[in-house]
Amino acid sequence: MSREIPPYPEGHDLLAGKGVVVTAAAGTGIGFATAKRCAEEGARVVISDHHERRLGEAADTIEAEVGQRPHTIVCDVTDEAAVQALVDGAAAALDGIDVMINNAGLGGEVPIVDMTDEQWSVVLDVTLNGTFRTTRAALRHMVPRGSGVIVNNASVLGWRAQHGQAHYAAAKAGVMALTRCAAIEAAEVGVRVNAVAPSLATHPFLTKVMADGLLEELEQKEAFGRGATPWEVANVIVFLASDYSSYMTGEVVAVSSQHP
Repeated sequence: MSREIPPYPEGHDLLAGKGVVVTAAAGTGIGFATAKRCAEEGARVVISDHHERRLGEAADTIEAEVGQRPHTIVCDVTDEAAVQALVDGAAAALDGIDVMINNAGLGGEVPIVDMTDEQWSVVLDVTLNGTFRTTRAALRHMVPRGSGVIVNNASVLGWRAQHGQAHYAAAKAGVMALTRCAAIEAAEVGVRVNAVAPSLATHPFLTKVMADGLLEELEQKEAFGRGATPWEVANVIVFLASDYSSYMTGEVVAVSSQHP
């Protein structure tokens, strides 16, 4: 199996002229990579995160590397007022939201027998309830316009079992179901809703929250012998956000090389 990472792709204006919002875009993970790829594909971008300093640093990096500074809005997706302010502010900054990418999520590792109600609830509130809030707010903006695309970040753990991940897996399975139901409701007005389900996207923060040896164990299960880079997941998100996926809605696309 090959661990070689392919060359970083050039932009092809797949999102030229689109106004895109990406949640949880600070740091080094999928959200930041997606915001950067969207900018490289010609989109006008608004990024949000609950961490103001890191959000500003993300905007600085995108500006330095792409030549376009995204608009930033601090948002905690567990706060309905903050979510509404994000959508209202982004709609004003972008002259309307064409694409909403809901990336915010929270994980952790704890067996069910040791899990507290608080540990369960906080993961569900950020990962599932947060996605519901941002999806609802985006739909309320897009449905009257008769157009728009929503892409949610799920996980293969919505399908597969992993020790210590009951709260996260349940939340991501919920994101999948939410995606499918939202897609059916929005299809009649031309709004599409899809999701990606990464198996393993590696970035520096991941090693800090995983038990020793677990990352290596998970990489062994991947056909390529490595996790995806965040930008490899972002490429699939860009595809779902673009007109190239115009007939797709209610789909959950696995971004995975994992074999049985």
